[in-house]
Amino acid sequence: MTTILLNKPMNVLSQFTSEGGHQSLRDFVPVKDVYAAGRLDRDSEGLLVLTDDGALQNRIASPKFKSPKTYWVLVERLPDAEAMEALRTGVDLKDGRTKPAEVEYMDEPKGLWERVPPVRSRKTVDDYWLKITIREGRNRQVRRMVAAVGHPCLRLIRYSVGDWTLEGLDPGEWIEV
Repeated sequence: MTTILLNKPMNVLSQFTSEGGHQSLRDFVPVKDVYAAGRLDRDSEGLLVLTDDGALQNRIASPKFKSPKTYWVLVERLPDAEAMEALRTGVDLKDGRTKPAEVEYMDEPKGLWERVPPVRSRKTVDDYWLKITIREGRNRQVRRMVAAVGHPCLRLIRYSVGDWTLEGLDPGEWIEV
């Protein structure tokens, strides 16, 4: 069994085939017959688990196993107590109510790499970091959740999947575990 942890850079597709001129996993991981266990959108960064073990893939990606995934999320404006409580109890989205999330304020992660391209910022609007853990994985879920409570997502980094983290991995780096 092969399991790989990759720190997926921004603008890289979570698949091994390129589309639209974007880089894909093939540009970073030269290992055959592994596939992403879950996805990260092209404009998201961070931990992506690749494996050739179908059962592991299913445990990570399937909502029925409730595998925790933690994200560092940069949002516009400081979410107030009401917004934080909504995230913690569930947010109504077009595809239904989300399950409760664990949410807390956090400082900017230490040693965080520069994003390419840089995050857009407005001088009149402050931005803040949140740490959000979910146990489901709908399409663009975390982005949609924070937007639904009035705080657009400026940057999204998956920090962990289960017990695995991106500690020690620069963007584009991977290790076999």
